Amino acid sequence: MIYFPPLRRLLLPATIFLAIIVLYRVSLGASTSLPHFVLHTPPPPAEGSRVLIADIHPIPFPPSNSTETHYPPSSEYYYDLLEGGKHSNSTWITSKPIDIPELKVLWQCPVQANRYTNHIRLPAIVRNITQIPSQPLKSETRVFWNPTIISLPYWSANQYLVVSRVVTKGQHQENVICEANVCHTGAAENAKHGEKPCTDNDLKVLGPAGGMRCASAPIALNVPPTPAEQCYGRYANFVDVPGFHDPRVFWSGKGEPLMMVNTQSRYACFGLWMIDLRSLHSPLQDLLASSPTHSSLGPLKSYPTLTELTRNPPETRSSIEKNWLLFFQSSGESYIHYDLSYPRNTSARGRTFAKLLGNGFTTTNLTDSLELPCLFDTDATETDEVKKGGTWHQATNSLRLVLCERKDPICKQSDANTVFFAVIHRKFPNYLDLPLRYERHFMVWSATPPFSVLGISQHPILMANETTSGWTQSQTWDDDPANAATVVHTKMHQNTTEPYGGKDYWAYFTYT
Repeated sequence: MIYFPPLRRLLLPATIFLAIIVLYRVSLGASTSLPHFVLHTPPPPAEGSRVLIADIHPIPFPPSNSTETHYPPSSEYYYDLLEGGKHSNSTWITSKPIDIPELKVLWQCPVQANRYTNHIRLPAIVRNITQIPSQPLKSETRVFWNPTIISLPYWSANQYLVVSRVVTKGQHQENVICEANVCHTGAAENAKHGEKPCTDNDLKVLGPAGGMRCASAPIALNVPPTPAEQCYGRYANFVDVPGFHDPRVFWSGKGEPLMMVNTQSRYACFGLWMIDLRSLHSPLQDLLASSPTHSSLGPLKSYPTLTELTRNPPETRSSIEKNWLLFFQSSGESYIHYDLSYPRNTSARGRTFAKLLGNGFTTTNLTDSLELPCLFDTDATETDEVKKGGTWHQATNSLRLVLCERKDPICKQSDANTVFFAVIHRKFPNYLDLPLRYERHFMVWSATPPFSVLGISQHPILMANETTSGWTQSQTWDDDPANAATVVHTKMHQNTTEPYGGKDYWAYFTYT
C-alpha cells in the first residue's frame, strides 16, 4: 500500500493543476492589444568613476544658480519649428489655434506698462506669511522660506496647509508643515470667506497688510531618503546631503493632496519625486475622511509611497532636474510639463511635456510639432543692459480655470471654456552670476489635446505694493500716480536727489 504523509498527499494534485494552468495560458497565445516594448528602459552605465568627498572642492547647496547646473537635453529630443522636420512630433491630428471668446480680454492690455521696467502692475497686494503661531510653545528662531500652499476643504477648521523650507547651515535640508489662516484688515464686508480680522499681534508679526499665519507650531515633514546613483564629478558631494528641498504641494485631478520634492535620484544626481501628503501627515488623512457629505476614506492614493518621476527616453534627462509642473485633465489623467524656453541658435525649442503612465513612468515628448513658439530671445535687439541675459524657467503649479463666473446659473465646465495657466519666471543674474531678480509672467494653454500654448504675457507682472530690482525707486514706481505726485512735491520743496522721498523698495526679490 502506498502511503502519503498528510502534507505530501496534496503535492500530486497541485502539480497536475499547475500544469493545466500553464498549458491553458500557452494555448491563448500573445495578446495583440499589448505593446511589445518596455515603457521605460534603464539608463546606460554612468561614465567616470566615483571620487572621494575629501578630494572635491565644496560648492554651495543647493546650487546658487540653477541655470548653470541644469543641462538641457540634446536638440534631437526637442521638436522642430518647421512642419515636417526631421524630429517633428505628429502625435496629435491638428494644431489649429483655439478660438475661446472668454480669452479675448487677455489679448488686450487695459493699462500702460511702466516706461522704465516694462512691467504691468495688478491691483492685488502681496501679503506676508509667518510660521509663528499666535501662541507659540517656545521662542521661534528658525528662518522659513519658499512656502508652498494648498487650500483645505470647506469643513476644515483652518483654511490652508503650508509646507516651508527651513534655513539650515547647508549640511542638510529640512521642511515643516502647518495649517494656517489668513487675517484681513479693513472693512469686514471686504473679507474673503474664512478670513478673520487681524489682531494687534497679527499686525505686529505680519505687518500692516495682515497675511497668512500658522494656526499651530509647524512640525517637521519627514520623507524617506532616496538613493543617489548618478552623482559624479562636481556633484559627487551631493550624495551625502540628506533631506529634500523645493517641495510643491497641490491637488491632483482626482482630489489627492500631492507633494513633489527635489532630492537624490536613481536616474540623475537630483530628480523629482511624488508622494501623497496623507502618507506623511495623518491629520490630513483624518480630514479628508470626515467629509459631511461623502462617507469615505477619501480618494485612493496614486502615490502612497515616494515615487520618482522620469523622462522618456532616458537620454533626455539632465544631471539636476527641477521646476517641473503637473497638470490634470478633468478626467483625472496626469501630465508633466518639463521645460519651457525660447529658441537660441538652432531651430529646436524647448517646450516639452509628457503623459504619466503610472509608477512615475511617462510617454515621450507630446508637444505638437506645429505649435508656434510664444517665447523669443530679445537680447539681440535690447538696448537696456538691465534687461539682457534673462533665462526662462517654470515657477508655480498649474491651475485649471473655467472661464465663467460660478454665480452664473448657466456656467458649466466644458472643453470650450476651460484652460490651464501657471506662472513662469524670467531670471536675471547680477555681475556675480547670482540671481538679481525674477520677472513674473503668466502662461495659458489649452485644456484639451494637444494642449497648445494659447499665450504668454508680454510684460512682467508686479502686484500693487511690489517693486523690482535693477532700477531706482522712482523708476520702479513710475506707473503709480500717487508716487509720482509725491516725487514731484518732494523735488520742488527739498531739491533733493533720488529717491525724492517716494515709495521705498519692498518685496522685490524671491528666490525659487
